[in-house]
Amino acid sequence: MSLRSASLAVLLVWTSACAVTRKDADPTVLVETRAGRELGVSTDWGIVFLGQSARFGRADVVVWYGDGPSIEPSVVEPVGGGLHVLEIEIRPPTVGIVFEEPEAGTWVDVVGRNGAGRWRARARVASHPGVEGLLLEVPPELDSPSDQVGAGVFVPGIRGRESLLGLVSGRVVLESAAGRAEYLTVVGPRDLWRLVAYRRTDALRHPFVYRDDVL
Repeated sequence: MSLRSASLAVLLVWTSACAVTRKDADPTVLVETRAGRELGVSTDWGIVFLGQSARFGRADVVVWYGDGPSIEPSVVEPVGGGLHVLEIEIRPPTVGIVFEEPEAGTWVDVVGRNGAGRWRARARVASHPGVEGLLLEVPPELDSPSDQVGAGVFVPGIRGRESLLGLVSGRVVLESAAGRAEYLTVVGPRDLWRLVAYRRTDALRHPFVYRDDVL
């Protein structure tokens, strides 16, 4: 995201296994490192997250396969554009990716995890003449600062399957003569292509394995 006028905005970035029933599986994951934890999303092209807590090194990925969390070891790989990817030994629940930004006013779903568990909120795509990039109106569920950096933004995909539009990266507050407005910022299709370009041959080099504790 770029600002045409720095005086317009202040960017507030959030810093912050057993047998499985697949219908309840969840592509939202937690990435845990020595520096902290953040949200990520497991896609057909790897587990993607923003690297706010760690941009390289070892990490644990908490994955929900259907009946509870499973902790899998991994290593952080940067792919550019502020995105980082992880790979785990067994295939996690995944979603596809879309590469076209929806028009302003389109409703999307924002999904994350906090101490109370998985949450989902509806939000509308917004636009502002002072900002280039994907913005969302702030849903009531996220009305106060939180540690939900990396929450997935989803739209309907093929055959009713959800697809990832982007990852929430923080908030932007815009002040002008027209008043004050606050939005969620999203790392979206303008950068997610990097994940596909980076991982396009990875499946051939790193096949998934299957374990008795995950069906």
